[in-house]
Amino acid sequence: MKLGRIWRDSPDGPVTRIVAVHPDEERVVDLALAEAIILRRGGAADPAARRVATAYFPASMSAAIGLGDAFVSAAAEADAEGGDDASLRFTDVRWAPPLDPPVIRDSMTFPGHMKQVADLVGPPNPQFFKTPGFFKGSTATVYGPDEEVPYPSTGEQVDYELEIGIVVGKPGRNLTPAEAQQCLFGLTIFNDFSVRDIQGREMTMGMGPQKAKDFAFGLGPWITTIDELPPIPELSFSVSVNGEQWAVGDPAGMFWSPAELLAYVSIADGLQPGDVIGSGTVGNGSGFEIGRFLKPGDTVELTVESIGTLRNTFTAAPEEYPWWPEPKPNPFETEPVA
Repeated sequence: MKLGRIWRDSPDGPVTRIVAVHPDEERVVDLALAEAIILRRGGAADPAARRVATAYFPASMSAAIGLGDAFVSAAAEADAEGGDDASLRFTDVRWAPPLDPPVIRDSMTFPGHMKQVADLVGPPNPQFFKTPGFFKGSTATVYGPDEEVPYPSTGEQVDYELEIGIVVGKPGRNLTPAEAQQCLFGLTIFNDFSVRDIQGREMTMGMGPQKAKDFAFGLGPWITTIDELPPIPELSFSVSVNGEQWAVGDPAGMFWSPAELLAYVSIADGLQPGDVIGSGTVGNGSGFEIGRFLKPGDTVELTVESIGTLRNTFTAAPEEYPWWPEPKPNPFETEPVA
């Protein structure tokens, strides 16, 4: 099943609604509306029907996923029995991010990408092959399909990264990979936008990326449940910018599986429904690897077989910031010898 979110108008302003997505028919089904229609057919009063419908299909995808198997079952039933009366055409839809993740993590698992980066900046730390590495990103800057992304003015080498977003379906702590596999809800496309020249400076601090990453994370266009998908390395990947294909992704050799990534995160920590863990960039999946960067106004399209295409356009002008820190005196620098 493919599940996403759209914006719909309400008396209180725009609200997000969970939808079942039918890409081949270019339509979605508003699941809360479909459920309310079914309940009213069975004799429920309208306020009661809407109250129950929004309990199953709230504004938050993470909250809905937290219902467990009951959510997917209710979604399939609402789609099948009430979908005809709750459908919207793609042309009438304004997409929201498919997910509101409690935590974003991003890993590195594809040797093709690592090798090409190593040819430019040196070999990766051997620790990547001993334990899964990841950083945590901001949940305040998640952009969905067709949303405009503010072009950052922090640096000059603005980049995309073609990744899979692994969506957690169930809570868990201190899990084995076999147990973690049962916590895997589905996959989406994850665009780990980056500013490479800023990233190079920030990484020397030994604290991971900050402004190089947190200005934008792309998710979408929807989530495909794991039961409908082959293993990630069997999917095809591609990148286009302004309608020109820039690269075909290489997902071969994924050395940490999704289940292993989830299990590692769960050690002395907890998985939460709706958490997203980026798979890491597939080979050929970034502009850095091919020496091409993004400009203001560019439109980036990331396509993954069996999931869809995540499209985002940068603003025509870089975003301006009212303040940037001035360097402080370094108390550890010694005075030059006369």
